[in-house]
Amino acid sequence: MIPFKPTKITRRASLRAAATLAAGMLGFGKAFAAYPERPIKIVVANTPGGPSDIIARFMAAAMQEAMGASVIVENKGGAGGNIGMGLVARAEPDGYTILLSTSAYAVNPGLYQTLPYDPFNDFTAICELAVSPHVFAVQPNLGVGTMKEFVALAKKDPDKFNVSTPPIGTTPQLQAEVLKLREGLQRMATVVFAGGGDALKALMGGTVQLSSGVLAPAHPHIKAGTIKALAVTGRTRWHDLPEIPTMLESGYPDFVFETYTALMAPAAMVQVAVAWMPPVGGMSMTMTGGNTKPEPPLAMVRPVATRGSA
Repeated sequence: MIPFKPTKITRRASLRAAATLAAGMLGFGKAFAAYPERPIKIVVANTPGGPSDIIARFMAAAMQEAMGASVIVENKGGAGGNIGMGLVARAEPDGYTILLSTSAYAVNPGLYQTLPYDPFNDFTAICELAVSPHVFAVQPNLGVGTMKEFVALAKKDPDKFNVSTPPIGTTPQLQAEVLKLREGLQRMATVVFAGGGDALKALMGGTVQLSSGVLAPAHPHIKAGTIKALAVTGRTRWHDLPEIPTMLESGYPDFVFETYTALMAPAAMVQVAVAWMPPVGGMSMTMTGGNTKPEPPLAMVRPVATRGSA
């Protein structure tokens, strides 16, 4: 995965990309001359409101407008993303069911003894889409402004502090555990939610004192001042949140966590996937070239180069 620098993604650029994608799909041989004949389904292996859901809905809208066909998003959260990934692994390889996968695809095989899919044989990779850093955030009235200040406060009475995260095995959940280990805060409870949106709501509702999640869904609340970001987990500060330090700058060496998203399909969908590859590669590159004001939510992620693209 080769992340580009933070870029500005416009609706116009995404529509051009989706049009290229559609042209490549529709132009693939006689067997797919009528494609698509029915709605295309993008399965998100998480609950609504999280970063993967946001990206999937943006993609679906752009594809639908470019192709003139219905593209729907279906949320199949649960079991750390295994339910949704297993669903797509068993789907017909006909081009009508695709998966918007996240880092859980690579992490879960090391966490679960059994999986409803084979990560090496059940999927065909279509393209990588985007990568986003994470953020640690608190309520403004907690009275802390940095990660070290939060840690110092939590250490005074760790049993009264907790941190919300998306499901077990997601990179935000893993980074929360790394923070606890580094700071000796094992008594601070981790409250795991079915999705990133739910974990963020827990912070906003005062159920937890710290949130560990992907930046995208938290960004508008940080901008509005309803939550306070303590640090982001990328290698550099986020381009439109320059006042928020990285964890590296906050005194945590090597503390870099990000979430990637990618499009995948059932393994036997080889010909369709090959037809998608060139136009989707062009899509990722096109999305890095916008020069005007970014439109949410894709302004919160960085496109990545697809394999084989220049």
